[in-house]
Amino acid sequence: MPNALVTGVSSGIGQAIATELLASGYTVTGLSRRRPEFEHERFNWVAADLGDAAQVQQIATRLKEPDLFVHAAGYMATGALGELKPEDLAGMHAVHVQAPMVLLNEFAHKLPDGARIVLIGSRTMSGVAGKSQYAATKSALAGLSRSWAMELAPRSITCNVVAPGPTDTPMMVDPRRAGVPPVVPALGALVDPVDVAALVLFLGGPHGKSITGQVLTICGGASLKG
Repeated sequence: MPNALVTGVSSGIGQAIATELLASGYTVTGLSRRRPEFEHERFNWVAADLGDAAQVQQIATRLKEPDLFVHAAGYMATGALGELKPEDLAGMHAVHVQAPMVLLNEFAHKLPDGARIVLIGSRTMSGVAGKSQYAATKSALAGLSRSWAMELAPRSITCNVVAPGPTDTPMMVDPRRAGVPPVVPALGALVDPVDVAALVLFLGGPHGKSITGQVLTICGGASLKG
C-alpha cells in the first residue's frame, strides 16, 4: 500500500488531495497547523507550523519517507509596489519554498526508487499586479522542481509543479489577499479543488512515470486572458 505525505491538509487543495488519495488506497500523513475536520483509519495528522524551519526539520526526522510527497500548504498576502511588507515575503517564502526544501532534504537519500514529488504552485507564478511577493515565492517552485527532477531522474523519481488558477478554497476570502479579489476564469467557474487533486493523483500513479520537471497549469481558462 503506497504512502503519501501531504502538507496543508486542513482545508482547500491540500484537504482535497489527502481525501482523494485516501479514497484511492493510499496511507496518508498530513501536516498542518490546524487539525483537519476529516478522519480516516489510514490518515495520520501531525501538527506542524510549516513556516518554522526548525520545527519542520524536527518533524521530518520522525516521518517515514513517502512514496508520494505533495506540498500543498500555502497562503497569499497581497500588496502593490510601494506598500509591500518584508515580513509578508519572508512568511510566504518560509511556507512555500523553505518547508518543502527542508522536508525533501531530509528524505532525499531515503526516497524509494520511483517515488513522486508534486509541489502546488500557482498560475500567478507568471506574475500578477498586486501579487508580486506571492508570485515570487510560488515561481521559485519551478526552479526547485526542475533542479530536483534532474538530480532524481537516475532513480526514476519524478518531480513536478501543479499550478492552479483561481480555486474554490478558503484562500479566496482570506483578508490577506483583499487587495486583489479573485476573478472567475473563462470557463465560468473557479477551479474545483478535487480537479487539482485528480491531476496530482495522476502524477502519482502509474501513468505519471514519464512526466518530470514540468509545470502543469489547471486554471479554468484563466490563462486564455493572459
